[in-house]
Amino acid sequence: MASARKLVHSVSVPIRWGDMDAQGHVNNTIYFRYMEQARIEWLESVRERIGDVEGQGCVIVNASCTFLLPLCYPGAIDVRMFVDAPGRSSLDSHYELWMSDRKYAEGSARIVWIDQRTQRSAPLPERLLEICA
Repeated sequence: MASARKLVHSVSVPIRWGDMDAQGHVNNTIYFRYMEQARIEWLESVRERIGDVEGQGCVIVNASCTFLLPLCYPGAIDVRMFVDAPGRSSLDSHYELWMSDRKYAEGSARIVWIDQRTQRSAPLPERLLEICA
């Protein structure tokens, strides 16, 4: 049973000429950069709200993307980031890439909270759990 996704961030990212590949469309790897931009902005806003958590942080343990339509320069992508209900030490994030009222891609990434000294998973901070609820 899928859990309800919560929209947590949206950002407009311009397509750069250098994002294109020899096929004349945005290279597949760049879609992950667009999703990363939304994720980093959201994580930075979370850090501003909960403060630094000494010796802890997060890593991405997997990421995926389904390419629905090819993106081409020029344009700007509306990247929408959603999160599922958090687990003990991880949070599933989901992304939709839109332009001109059409969805071009969708993806996901699992964010795992870690103890930076041991590089092992750690419980998500209470304040983060509150934000994601």
